Amino acid sequence: MQRVREASVTIAGRPSGTIGPGLLVLAGVGASDDDNDRDWLARKIVALRIFDDETGTMNRSIVEVGGGILAVSQFTLFASTKKGARPSWSAAAAPELAAPAFERFVAALAAALGKPVATGVFGAAMQVALVNDGPVTIWLDSRARE
Repeated sequence: MQRVREASVTIAGRPSGTIGPGLLVLAGVGASDDDNDRDWLARKIVALRIFDDETGTMNRSIVEVGGGILAVSQFTLFASTKKGARPSWSAAAAPELAAPAFERFVAALAAALGKPVATGVFGAAMQVALVNDGPVTIWLDSRARE
């Protein structure tokens, strides 16, 4: 995820999701991901204190600053480059499993955030634009919880 001043996703020249200040969440669904992974990620994303307080210290959550979330599905996060020059995405969930899992993840994020979450369209060719704020970019993996 990236802390942003603004972010948007466009599909075939048409806007699909847009936010002002908040978080751009690029989310991949793994073949072995389950509801516990989804719920942990949603809670963690919303609770992380990565927004500045009045002293400039990262001490506020997205809820506290009233920010938005743009969630974009991205199976390429599961790329394995162990062999050869062409990545393998065998660890990513198949689309028929990943699409509903991503929708449930977006719903969990919205519930934790207390407002709707902007999205792209699962499986579409998307153009994602953002103005990174900081920059602050954080990798979260539900299988390596920290």
